[in-house]
Order: sequence, then structure tokens, then C-alpha cells
Amino acid sequence: MQHFSDRHGGVSVDQFASLNVAFHVGDDPEKVEKNRSKIAATHGPLQYMNQVHGNRVAIIEGITDETPTADALVTGIPGIGLAVMVADCIPLLLRSPESVAAVHVGRRGLVNGVALHTLSAMKEMGATEISAEIGPAICGECYEVSEEIYQEVVQLHPAAAAHTPHGTKSLDLPKALTVLLQRESVAVKNLNICTRESDQHFSYRRDGQTGRQIGAISL
Repeated sequence: MQHFSDRHGGVSVDQFASLNVAFHVGDDPEKVEKNRSKIAATHGPLQYMNQVHGNRVAIIEGITDETPTADALVTGIPGIGLAVMVADCIPLLLRSPESVAAVHVGRRGLVNGVALHTLSAMKEMGATEISAEIGPAICGECYEVSEEIYQEVVQLHPAAAAHTPHGTKSLDLPKALTVLLQRESVAVKNLNICTRESDQHFSYRRDGQTGRQIGAISL
């Protein structure tokens, strides 16, 4: 199973309409539970994580009610679904015959190497040929940043350098992540959907308080 959700098909209302899966954004918890149940009914039970823009990788051997604090989940057990929540950050799904991973890659995640940490964890579990899919995320033209943040990221990842249509500094995180993964011999597919431009997806940059969609994967 490999799936990216959008914002449609759930029970949440107002700014969370309608398939919000995040408890931490201010939505009614009962509605969030129903939304997660709807996704689980189609794609099977999913392990979520408490994402903190770090680089901790959690190895999942069974789905539990305890939510690990991490920004990447890895499993080598068939049938265990992993989920990453996003609303502009990159939902990165990694697959090999031996293991799969769901990774939360925002600006800080790119800088702190969460994707590389995840690849290392997969390789320790025997993965050799790994492929990647980059789901809906904010594009380079829409992710305007300050000069300080621009320099911090571009010094480490030159491929992230971008500009808005107005000529101000911005960051192309999907492009930078693609270059990073390809250097590690990972085949990359990018859906090329910008969350800020798509009214089918939640976007924190566009709307402020809003819901979260997911990327989900299992062996």
C-alpha cells in the first residue's frame, strides 16, 4: 500500500474540512478519529507519529496507541502501515523489498538529515534498492523565506535555491530532496503537486490554522 490523501472525504468542518487527520491543530478530536477510521477502512491500520522537525527514526514492529516522537517511521514487517502528516512539508515515502518508511521532511528536516538517517535505518535492515515518492508539498515559487533562512539551507543544499514570481528568496525543498536522494542512488518520483496552489490539499502557508493530510505506506 502506498497512498497520499487530500483534504476531501472526511467529516471535519470549517478550516479543517474535511479529511483532517491531526489532533494537534485544534480540530474536534472525535471528528479526527472518524477521519482516521475512514482512511484505515480503506488502507488498513496506520501508525502515526508525533512530528517535531527532528531527525529521529522510529522502528515500528507493531501498531500501538502510543505515538512515537519521531520524524520518520520504518518497518520491515508486511502489513504494518506507516503515516506521515503534512500541510506543506514533504511527505516522503521510501520503499524497498525489505522495508518501507514514511518521512516528514520540512526545511529543518532537510537541514538535519532526516532522510539520510532513514535510509541508513533501512539499509541496516537489509535494504539495497530503495525508491522514493515525494507527495504533495509546497513548491519552490511559493515557499518564500528570509535571507537568513535562505542562506542557512542553500549553503548545505544549493539545489534548494529558488525565487518567488516577485523575485524574492524562496526554497525548493522537493528539488533539494530529490538531488539528495539521487546522490544516494535512490530512484525518485515527484508528484509535483504544490499544496499552497492546490485547493484539494491543506496548506499551512496559505491558510494558517488548517488540517493535515497524510502519506501512508506498507510492505
